[in-house]
Order: sequence, then structure tokens, then C-alpha cells
Amino acid sequence: MLQGKSILLGVSGGIAVYKAAELVRLFVKEGASVHVVMTANARQFVTTLTFQALSSNPVGCDLFSIESESRISHIEKAREADLVVLAPATANLMAKMAAGIADDYLTTILLATTAPVLVCPAMNVKMWEHPATRRNLKTLTELGYRVEPPAVGFLACQEEGAGRLADISNILESALRLLTPPTLEGRKVLVSAGPTREHFDPVRFLSNPSSGKMGYALARIAARRSATVTLVSGPCSLEAPARVERISVTSAAQMRDAVLNLSACQDAIVMTAAVSDYRPAEVSPRKIKKSPGQLSVVLAPNPDILASLGAAKPSGQVLVGFAAETENVAENARDKLMRKNLDLIVANDLTKEGAGFGAETNEVKIMGASEETSLCLMTKEEVAERIWDRVEKLLASGKN
Repeated sequence: MLQGKSILLGVSGGIAVYKAAELVRLFVKEGASVHVVMTANARQFVTTLTFQALSSNPVGCDLFSIESESRISHIEKAREADLVVLAPATANLMAKMAAGIADDYLTTILLATTAPVLVCPAMNVKMWEHPATRRNLKTLTELGYRVEPPAVGFLACQEEGAGRLADISNILESALRLLTPPTLEGRKVLVSAGPTREHFDPVRFLSNPSSGKMGYALARIAARRSATVTLVSGPCSLEAPARVERISVTSAAQMRDAVLNLSACQDAIVMTAAVSDYRPAEVSPRKIKKSPGQLSVVLAPNPDILASLGAAKPSGQVLVGFAAETENVAENARDKLMRKNLDLIVANDLTKEGAGFGAETNEVKIMGASEETSLCLMTKEEVAERIWDRVEKLLASGKN
């Protein structure tokens, strides 16, 4: 995801410095070229060798190094960076940035760079809440810096509150968003994900093995492209993607109500949820006890959410459905595309290895009225990228 990108990681002196090492590893894993610059205080916690080994690049420390300044290194690094990430950013570093002070290697680069800068504060809770820090934070925001707020929890100083360095996964996601063109900025999109559960007593239900991974990937990529994203999710164990509003539901009826309540104002709706087609006609208020003989459960059809959306689709809205099939995949998907008034349908064959429920990958066909694209086996985030590419084309072509 970061292939070909150059990231400058500025590390200042706080106990959270050790977490920055994991951040370097993740950036490198995603294909980025990482260049670390450390303040003198940061080197009291972790040596330069750690970051040099993880990044495979020299670590910047000394503004007045004869070797580096023969190339005017601080200007060179400022120009080469596609993104600057400050993690951890101490109260001292934030104060210097707000005042425009450039008295070491890192702060000099910060005044010279034109790349986006992501500030990830980490400090004691009282320092974070201090009026001077709040003023500096406001100034940094006004100057155009992006801030990843600290997490709340138990701090190294034995106090509790806001001040922990944000989760590394959140910092990575914010970095990816800053490096992703905002092609969905100003757009509202809704994604449904996961299974539904249809109870026939308080402890038993009908459901399916959907993990929600495809829908969550779609929500994550849309947010990365700067859309305003609502995720309507059935029961699953996944964390909501950063900057995505999640509405949790259980049954098909609850999902229908949540989706239809929001559908009219959406520019695009992508329905990946594996909604149960049937529900028990009667629900016992108490657990049904085991008894000799057979137990029969009468099933009633659930509402067809996708058909309802297709019937009421406002002008300009792009509606995307999914078809998980075990036979006649293309034929069944195209029939669903036409019957439910969809703009696109994403079809996958559940019998193929790596393309079924719960997998990290998928192999799909993206089918429209006149265009069909077959994708080979790839990660669900890569599939999500291709789906949003098609949605954006439809929005740009006048669907909006």
C-alpha cells in the first residue's frame, strides 16, 4: 500500500519511543522507504542502531554533521519525504512546532518540508490537558498539521487518562489516508457487512459464517479516500475502521431499518452483508428444552433489503450488491443485478479456495450493465480498491 513512498519518521523523547520501532516495521512491510530522525532526548530511550536496522537507512541526529550537511541534509530530507510522521510527539516538540522554533535536526526539517505532517502526541495526562499544550495543539491544527489523538489508558507514570501514544494500527491508517488521493471527498457512502442472526429462542439462532471482512475492507478504503462512511454491521469480532461510523445490528429486520433510514442521503451504497433469507416464524421467549423426537421450526421470509433499495433508489445514487454463489455464478449474479435494479454486482464462487467466508482473500467478478471485470485472487482490501474504482467511475459519468 505504501510502495514507492518515502516516509520521514520524527522521534522525540518519551517512553513511547519503543513503539515507534514497530511503526517503522509496519511502514517497511507496506513497501515504504523509511528515514528516521531522532532528537537527542529520544536517543536516551532507544539507540539509533534499532531504527537503522529496522529501516535499512541511516538515522538522522546531528544538524551539524559535516558528512550530512555537505548535502544540506535537512533540506534534502524535507524535500524527499512524501509524508512526515511524528511519533511520539512530546509536549516540548509540539511547543517548538507551534512557535516555529528550529533548533535541531528534526525541527529544522519540519520548517522546511512541504509534505503533510501527522502529529502523534504522547505525554502525561496533566501535560496533555495543560492550557499551553491545548493552545499549541490548536495552533498546529490551524497551521495544517494533522493530529492523531492520544489513547486513553494506564500511563508509564502510573496515572490514568489521555496521553498514551495512539494505537500503531490507527497511526498507520492515518498515514495511509494522508497518502491516498481524496477521490471520495464530499461523498456519503453506506456499507453493510457481516452476518445477521435470527433467533428462535433466547440462546439459539439461524446465521451463516460471514466474518464481515469484505465489508469492513470496503468501509476502510472508502474512509481512506476521504468519504463520510457509515458501516451497518451484523455481529462480528472486527474493530470498526478509523473514521467510520458503525451501527451494530443483529437481525435482518434491524439491518433493514438501519439501512433504509439512511439510504436516501447516500451517494453510494454497497451491500456486502450476508443477510439471512429466512427467520423463524415464531420466537420462543424461553429456551426450548431438549425433548425426545424431532423439533420443527417454521421459517418465514425476511425482507429483501437490496430489492427495497433498488426500488426506491434516488437519481444519482450508485447501488452495489454482492452475490455469493456455489453454482452458475455469473448467470445468477446477472439475474440479481437486473431484478434488483443494481448498478453493480460483485459475484464470488464460494467453492473456490480462498474466496469463501472468513478468508483474507477473495476472487470476484464485478459486473455492470455493460461491463464485466474478473479479478484474480487478491486481498479483500485490494478487491475493495477495485470496487470503489468502479463506483467512482459511475459517479463521475453522471450517475451523480
